[in-house]
Amino acid sequence: MQPVSDPARSIPILPSPDIAESRAFYRDRLGFETVAPDMDAYLIVRRGEIEIHFWLTPDRDLPKVSSCYIRGGEVSRLHAEFSERAVPGLTPFSVRPWNMKEFYVHDPHGNLLRFGCIPEEG
Repeated sequence: MQPVSDPARSIPILPSPDIAESRAFYRDRLGFETVAPDMDAYLIVRRGEIEIHFWLTPDRDLPKVSSCYIRGGEVSRLHAEFSERAVPGLTPFSVRPWNMKEFYVHDPHGNLLRFGCIPEEG
């Protein structure tokens, strides 16, 4: 069997009532890059191996009940960077009862980004 050059991965697709505002937040506050092309009804952002997609919705309540989990050893560095950037609503980076070291960020529309790693990584 030959190695896969494009391994399968899971990419969250979150709702956004304002694609332009989402683009600005993820680019300017969290340091993501926009993956071309710029579209009015769909957005793809990427930062290293982290990729998140957004779809345009008129329902402003959907993002308030949507989330994604980003797991890996780089989250400690991300928390330090987000702290330096003064990302609004950034939570402390701490070990949760389920033995994951995590921090959270809500985007401007309410989507919850949960970042975590096993305590030994962070």
